[in-house]
Amino acid sequence: MKETMAILKALSDKGRCRILLALTTFDELCVCQLTEMMGLATATVSRHMSILSQANLVKFRKDKTWVHYSLSENISPDLLRWLINSTIQSEEIKKDKIKLDEILKLDSIHNCKVNSDIKGISK
Repeated sequence: MKETMAILKALSDKGRCRILLALTTFDELCVCQLTEMMGLATATVSRHMSILSQANLVKFRKDKTWVHYSLSENISPDLLRWLINSTIQSEEIKKDKIKLDEILKLDSIHNCKVNSDIKGISK
C-alpha cells in the first residue's frame, strides 16, 4: 500500500508528470536542464525529483556536482504507456520537447553554470 501511495503522490502533480514524460524521450537529464525546461527554481525541481525517486520512478547518478536523472527500471511499462497516451496531445508536453531539444544543443556544464549564476546558486 505504501508503494502505491508513493506512486499516486508522484503522479498527482503536473510538473512531475512533465518530468517523467521528458525522461521517456531524452533518457537522462540533469537537474539544470529540467529546471530550464520547467522554468522553476532548482530547489523546486529537486523536491519533485525527490518525490519521484521515493516512488521508485526515477534513479539518479552524480557527476561531480551535477545530478542526472533517468527512469527507473522499476517503473511499469503499462504506467508509462498510460501517461504517454493520456498526455500525447498536450501542447505543454510538445513545448517541453521543443525546449529540451534547444537546451540539449547547449554545452550542459555551461548551461548549468549560467543557471546557477543567474539564480545565485554556487556549485
